[in-house]
Amino acid sequence: MSNRCASVSKILPFSCVDGPGSRLAIFLQGCNLNCKNCHNPYTIGLCDHCGDCVETCPHQALRLQDGRVRWDEKACQQCDTCLQTCTRQSSPMVQRYSVDSLLAQVKRNALFINGITVSGGEATLQLPFLYDFFTAIKSAPTLKHLTCLIDSNGELSTTGWEKIAPWMDGAMIDLKAWGSECHIALTGRDNQRIKQSIQWLAKHDKLSELRLLVIPQHSDHLQHIDELAQFITSLGDIPVRLNAFHHHGVCGDAQAWQSATKEDIETLATALAQRGVKQIIRPALYL
Repeated sequence: MSNRCASVSKILPFSCVDGPGSRLAIFLQGCNLNCKNCHNPYTIGLCDHCGDCVETCPHQALRLQDGRVRWDEKACQQCDTCLQTCTRQSSPMVQRYSVDSLLAQVKRNALFINGITVSGGEATLQLPFLYDFFTAIKSAPTLKHLTCLIDSNGELSTTGWEKIAPWMDGAMIDLKAWGSECHIALTGRDNQRIKQSIQWLAKHDKLSELRLLVIPQHSDHLQHIDELAQFITSLGDIPVRLNAFHHHGVCGDAQAWQSATKEDIETLATALAQRGVKQIIRPALYL
């Protein structure tokens, strides 16, 4: 049994968009990228309990107690006023869960799911928790059949992947841009470690899916299509999911960006296919 805890932003008992089949999806709080296009921008920062959000809550679901912001789930109407108030891109609704408490949720849903996906924010920032959580699942006779996936930005070091790899079934990695300059403009950081993570995971048969986000006038996949396709084909027969940028949940400059259309997706899909990329997954819908 483990008492190690994680900061959890949200739990979806049943999700069909966070990996194959029906999955229990856990979104951890905190991220080491600051993506302008993030659809979950309030999972990036960690609450410093400044209390600015307390007075703005129209439903009195927040209060300051012992120097910390406390959230009353029953009073909350999910209006997101607190999220819009926070200047740290955080949420006062984040809760602490122990491995054992999340394991209990997995056991309650085990008959109805195919696996667990831990996302974020960036899940690997809480690697010790992931290690204990996945180890507990794979060590339980009634749960070890469930697949354990990580939805990650790929910033984890090789040493980190080596530690968690024996207990996870795979990772889904986003490659936000090919060129370093474009990646820095979109996320605030370079992408060399992300490319290394993708290569390491593919080599060890742990890369479940590579994801490319299409943002008209901002992503650079087509400008570097030959290099990108060569990189992808060198990984083996890996599923490549093309995601279309939309405005749902974004804030700041990205609110004025153009949404990706089916034509934008097909242009990239065709270019990749012509260069030998075989498994291309298109969006199920466009917003």
